[in-house]
Amino acid sequence: MLGSTHGTLTSDLRARVVACGEQPRSAIHETAAGTASAGDLDVSGRPLYTSVPDLDRFFRPGSVAVVGASDAEGRPNTGITRQLIAWAERVGARLYPVHPSRTAVFGLPCVTSVAKLPEQVDLAVLLVGDPLPVIEELAEAKVRFAVAFASGYAETGEQGAAAQKGLAAAVERSGLRLLGPNTNLNAFEKFRDDLDGPAIALITQSGHQGRPVFTMQELGVRLSHWAPTGNEADLETADFISYFAERPEVGAIACYVEGLKDGRSFLLAADRAARRGVPVVAVKVGRTETGARTAASHTGKLTGADDVVDAAMRQFGVIRVDGLDELQDTSALLARARRPVADGVAVYSISGGTGAHFSDLACAAGLRLPRLSAAKQAELHTWIPDYLDVANPVDNGGHPVGDWRGRKIIDAILADPEVGVLICPITGPFPPMSDRLAQDLVDAAEATDKLVCVVWGSPVGTEAAYRQTLLGSSRVGTFRTFANCISAVRAYLDHHRFRAGYRSPFDEAPRTPSPSFRKAQALMRPGKQLSEHAAKQLLRAYGIRVPREQLVTSAAAAVRAAGLVGYPVVMKASGTQLAHKTELGLVKVGLTSASQIRDGYRELTDIARYEGVDLDGILVCQMVERGVEMVVGVTQDALFGPTVTVGLGGVLVEVLHDTAVRVPPFGEDQARAMLGELRGRALLDGIRGGPPMDVDALVEVVLRVQRMALELGDELSELDVNPLMVLERGQGAVALDALAVCR
Repeated sequence: MLGSTHGTLTSDLRARVVACGEQPRSAIHETAAGTASAGDLDVSGRPLYTSVPDLDRFFRPGSVAVVGASDAEGRPNTGITRQLIAWAERVGARLYPVHPSRTAVFGLPCVTSVAKLPEQVDLAVLLVGDPLPVIEELAEAKVRFAVAFASGYAETGEQGAAAQKGLAAAVERSGLRLLGPNTNLNAFEKFRDDLDGPAIALITQSGHQGRPVFTMQELGVRLSHWAPTGNEADLETADFISYFAERPEVGAIACYVEGLKDGRSFLLAADRAARRGVPVVAVKVGRTETGARTAASHTGKLTGADDVVDAAMRQFGVIRVDGLDELQDTSALLARARRPVADGVAVYSISGGTGAHFSDLACAAGLRLPRLSAAKQAELHTWIPDYLDVANPVDNGGHPVGDWRGRKIIDAILADPEVGVLICPITGPFPPMSDRLAQDLVDAAEATDKLVCVVWGSPVGTEAAYRQTLLGSSRVGTFRTFANCISAVRAYLDHHRFRAGYRSPFDEAPRTPSPSFRKAQALMRPGKQLSEHAAKQLLRAYGIRVPREQLVTSAAAAVRAAGLVGYPVVMKASGTQLAHKTELGLVKVGLTSASQIRDGYRELTDIARYEGVDLDGILVCQMVERGVEMVVGVTQDALFGPTVTVGLGGVLVEVLHDTAVRVPPFGEDQARAMLGELRGRALLDGIRGGPPMDVDALVEVVLRVQRMALELGDELSELDVNPLMVLERGQGAVALDALAVCR
């Protein structure tokens, strides 16, 4: 099988190793299967590795230059300069104002140009409208990092995009690393240093959208970094994901992404985080056309086709959420919660209505609520009246939480081996019992290795039980809504399942072309659509089964071909301009005699002549019946390059749109997961007493199509195998038709 020779993406990647800003360890990328060095390339010539920029000196510089510093009241640069001075003092950095006509700024000696800085600085903050002229000066001064706040670049349209391209080129020549343009001061915020435990590292392309996560510090959640990437002319989201994944203090990475600079680099960064077990939680704008258009006008980024973005994130374990409230709650839980010991969820409440409502939502979201054993229920009834249901959800009736029984009940539920998560929804405060309940939950959480979550439903949120008891605990996951608690717990369990089984596909990416590639290249016609006959030859080159068939150019040859192929047969017109033959009447099915073959040949050629279609011949094909029609295809995504799709085929693909997509590289596990996402998956298992289909053969075709997409890369613009007839188990799959477009 090809499952052991998976490939990698062919989207563009600018692989740079900048000597002044790389960690010594980054020349080698450690993997479970060995090592991948910085020079390794996949079969399409793309890097299998990107280095991690050493951003320590960006976030904690020893010295900082502020170019365009000001202390003149009323000037925008004055407030920024004041904030940077305060930040430099906090991180212990020496700050040098730079201004051509000032001798001092806020009492600090000011130099007239970058060239006159008294030392080589780590970071230059550019408070100038046009940072381009300054870049060359910074390069000569060997400055490591720069930040450009200036706007008016790719977010404004073609002219701004051209200006940004020129800025990026200058930065690449200089050897320094640039944050921005069109960024802000979020990297220089004041972070609380009195909070313990794993931290959240924050990445945003819009500073304001990161504010809710940043303010979680006031709820006791630690933040370590904030990277406002802006337009990403140089440093991008992927760089910061890679860097944060290596930081020992980072427990989770939270991202607000409007668009990605490069799909491949994003996947390599997500892969690095997955290898390290660091969860990445992301809001990705662009689910709708309006959102995608607005995002592009803000940061000038490619948003990508949303189903492809969604699939790519899922493949590499990036947890996608929709709202900023979900971003903060999910990232906080993932950063702080220990690895689960079981995936069962127990719901414990003081109200039967609350427990039923929460459990209904939790089950609908896919959480598993195991029924507690008879022995466990009998134990709980020691403290809970017999008329209350304690099978899960557990309803205590209210009164037991006000005395010693409350803690006994919590400990008993947590002791159940099937329970890995205990969730207690408290829909409203009812002191003093709710105060006692909150304290019991916190105390129990400190004594167990299992996750305890509380939903505090009060709209006020000023109660001591919430502000002090629950938020004062780093072991309890505290939420304000049912929905956010359920989505965060589901993400927590999914992340650890993903982490346990993760094996990087980049480790097994093919380095050299297969013999199939050389055969396929001879069939490619740049800029042309292949005929069905040629497209099937392309499939055959990669070991994908097609029907017995012959291409003929006369009625007599068609009759001979039918005898060789075996009746009944299908006759189809074959030409380079034919995409939908059935609509033109250019397909004849179920022909069983020589006379039908001769008549069919005449009719097909007459129709083609009338429609003005150029033919390379008539295909006489084996007729394959009694299977499930599927579709497998390749398309080119603007952000990620080639993508592979599988779904229900035939006319159903246009009616139901029941498809799943993946971005290479992916392995057999992901190919099977694609099938699991299809609403029509049951058709492959056999329905109404029918036999199961050959799912293994379908998976094999998906992997072979992926290999084709990887090796042919940009040469293959589109491939549509439809229908792919999946036969009964053990009988394989046959590509009955194929369309291929060369780039």
